[in-house]
Formats: sequence, structure tokens, C-alpha cells
Amino acid sequence: MNYWLVKSEPGEYSFQDLQKEGRTMWDGVRNYAARNNLRLMKKGDLVLFYHSVNDKEVVGISKVDKEHYPDPTAEKGDWSVVELVPVKPLSKPVSLQEVKAEDSLQNIALVRIGRLSVMSLEPLEFKKILELGQTKL
Repeated sequence: MNYWLVKSEPGEYSFQDLQKEGRTMWDGVRNYAARNNLRLMKKGDLVLFYHSVNDKEVVGISKVDKEHYPDPTAEKGDWSVVELVPVKPLSKPVSLQEVKAEDSLQNIALVRIGRLSVMSLEPLEFKKILELGQTKL
């Protein structure tokens, strides 16, 4: 199993929206590194959901339910989507400030590459964020 983090502006699409809908197509990614990460996702991989812009916090856990396929919203180019389903919200959101303050999380893309919207996490990084969020699977 692999671990990931995806970012979304909560005003555009929030973790609560995902919970209400029960599934979403993760579309609109127009960054090659993020697209390549989407293509590496496998069914069953766990994905942390991060609210960007104003909130700047990890708020929930989702899971890849359908592996990549062509993005139907792309008018041109070779873009991909995956489908995500909600698993559960974190008991306590984990702020970007908390992530940056944690020594073991200094190498994650959320800290190093702020604009990347889909990123991989090492298993220990994923577990540390869950620990900071007082959440167990």
C-alpha cells in the first residue's frame, strides 16, 4: 500500500463535500508532477485530505477506489484522474504549522514544494500525521 496527500481549497471542494457525496473524481490537476503521482496511485491506497489556502490543515483520510483514467474535464493534453472515497475525518485537524514544526516531516512535499497538489508520503510520515491528528485507522 502507498500513502498520499491531496490538496483542495475547501471553498471549491472540501472533505465534508467528499463525505456527503461518498465518492469523487479527483479532476482538474494540471501539473505534470501531480498528474504523475495520480498515475502511481493504486486502488486501496490511503490519501490524506488537506484543506489549502485559508485553513492550511490536514482534515481527513480518503482512499483510492478507482485507479487513473483520462480526465474528462481536460480540453487538451494528457491528464488523469482517480476516484476517491472518504474513510474518516481526523479527530483533530493537523495544521501546516504543526507539520513544519515536526522534525520527522521536514522532507515531505507539503513542506518543500508548497504548490504541489498531489504528493506521496512515506508510511512513517502518514502515521505521524495521523498521530498528530489523534486519529487511528
